Amino acid sequence: MSGDVCLYSWRCSYYLDLEKRWVPGKLSLRPRSLQFTTERAGAALVGVPLSSVVAIRKEASHLIFSAITVLEKSRRKHWFSSLQPSRDAVFSVIEHFWRELLLAQPGAAAEATPSPSTRGQELTGLMASSQRRLEDAAKALHHQGEQLESVMQGLQKMESDLDVADRLLTELESPSWWPFSAKLWKMPAEAKRGESPSRAGGEPFGKDRVVIKIPAVVSQGPELHVGPGGLTVLVSGLEIRDSSAALLHRFEREDVDDIRVHSPYEISVRQRFIGRPDVAYRVISAKMPEVIPILEVQFSKKVERLPGASGLRSTGASSPSERRCSSWRAAPGLKACTTRGELLAGGQEGGPLQLQGGQPLLSERDAQELTQILTKLKGLALDTEAELERQDEALGGITSAVDRATLTVDKHNRRMKRLT
Repeated sequence: MSGDVCLYSWRCSYYLDLEKRWVPGKLSLRPRSLQFTTERAGAALVGVPLSSVVAIRKEASHLIFSAITVLEKSRRKHWFSSLQPSRDAVFSVIEHFWRELLLAQPGAAAEATPSPSTRGQELTGLMASSQRRLEDAAKALHHQGEQLESVMQGLQKMESDLDVADRLLTELESPSWWPFSAKLWKMPAEAKRGESPSRAGGEPFGKDRVVIKIPAVVSQGPELHVGPGGLTVLVSGLEIRDSSAALLHRFEREDVDDIRVHSPYEISVRQRFIGRPDVAYRVISAKMPEVIPILEVQFSKKVERLPGASGLRSTGASSPSERRCSSWRAAPGLKACTTRGELLAGGQEGGPLQLQGGQPLLSERDAQELTQILTKLKGLALDTEAELERQDEALGGITSAVDRATLTVDKHNRRMKRLT
């Protein structure tokens, strides 16, 4: 199960209340629980489901040793001390995952038992994931269209400036007795007045549009300096904020040098500099699996998956059947999963597709949700196709405008050389 995957582990000591002594070992954080393993035997001594935790606090044992206490609904209290690298760093990570689990839907922490509609839920989750990815791609495509419009408006401004330069060169090339000199000098001012509305309308917009915003645990430099904060993915870059929503650092899209995916829940973002230290932040979040696909679309060549991130595609499953048919897998895997063990009831053509146990493959509710999602996907696909066609036309216009501007600049350069 995904709950058995170890996300993070720290060396620490656990207090055995019955024996009145501390036991050295390792504290492991899992998606649904905390587990303490002894150092000598390597056996799991304590397992605490996060759904049963009432409070997580920073306290001191015997008024000297700093510790973290975990209080369960049964009023049982667990003491963890001698935490490495530091108590604050461990507390920030554990508290973040615990709070995110509390904010999840009721019952999300409990292990779900297989139900007749499991396959339908898998298909719905797969289509919903596809819809989110297509929406993210549509946002990036829209931003690209805005950039193309800005480039086209800049080229139009350049053509107007070249027209002004043409009039000035004509004035310089004309003899002093030429009667239309004053009119030529007045033209630039009139052209500027005519250009002011278009220039005002040519300012780029939408660059600071928020794509996704998640709570996180952020750190800069050593692991000792860890604290709550947030990660905001914008169309134009990334923002790292602290617990009071104050901006710690903003990475512009072109300034990001690499994004490393250390685990399904942890990434690091780095910006390199010459002559001074690099700026790097590590971000840990329970919602990171939702952000990583967006980062891969927005920073495709800069995202690097480290060996520890290999479990990203399977951590979302909560049962063996869900692991086999994870929504991250490709269509052939889904087809193999949905067809295994399934039979047509009575072998009749056109009959409802059923499982061996006689249960329906899709419930009526799942079918309605799939219909709605497919309708939205169709609309998004049509809008994306129309946007791509519009951008193709815009690229053709930009190419022509660049060619015209290049020819005009060469012509003006030759005229200026003759004047000098």
